[in-house]
Amino acid sequence: MGFAICALFFLRFWRTTRDHLFLGFALAFFLLGVGQALLGLSIVPEEERSFLYLFRLVAFVIIIVSIWRKNGETGRG
Repeated sequence: MGFAICALFFLRFWRTTRDHLFLGFALAFFLLGVGQALLGLSIVPEEERSFLYLFRLVAFVIIIVSIWRKNGETGRG
């Protein structure tokens, strides 16, 4: 639930600023929330849950790419 609140928080900032950094963070927190919800609600044995951690991997890649793009924009301007 906390990840969903963070996603909505960053989505609100994206709507006012149209800064892609906030959109990336909102998407990443949404994916983290989905991953945690699936992890908590799944009845899959622990040995077979490793595919659920791909949500975390994708979320962290989105955060890294968003920060990288934002730093590239400020360097050019």
